[in-house]
Amino acid sequence: MPRFGPPTKKQIEKMRAIFARHTSDVYPELDPRVEILVQELIGRVADRWTMVILEALLERGTLRFTQLGRMVTGISQKMLTQTLRQMERDGLLTRKVYPVVPPRVEYALTDLGLTLSAAFCGVWVWAAENLSKVEAARNAFDKRAKDACPKAALSPGKARSGRAGSATT
Repeated sequence: MPRFGPPTKKQIEKMRAIFARHTSDVYPELDPRVEILVQELIGRVADRWTMVILEALLERGTLRFTQLGRMVTGISQKMLTQTLRQMERDGLLTRKVYPVVPPRVEYALTDLGLTLSAAFCGVWVWAAENLSKVEAARNAFDKRAKDACPKAALSPGKARSGRAGSATT
């Protein structure tokens, strides 16, 4: 499974519908708790696993623990358990345990999880719509930087003489 592949047209339409439903609400005065929540959630989704798990559940719907473990390559069982518990605590997914032997546990996204996925889907949409503008801005900046100081425009990784630790004779 690609780590952060672009969303399908169906996913984009679903996310736009979710955005339309939620952005039509009137937002209350900014509560300081909102800032704290935003910082916590950004930290959480910036971790290595949360967005991959969100993507897997968005693509496949309800999944068992072992299925998630197979889809999220490289994650340990302990890290998968910790990440799923934190996501459940935040209301991003539901966990359903069936009283059978061996235990069967299923996970599914909640509306909160879907809207968080929608928020990050928006980054893909924005990137697709603005790729040429960003590339043009980067090229213009690089040209200005190169024209202003040709020696400073060395590509990354090339050694510069006179740097600390460089050998001089």
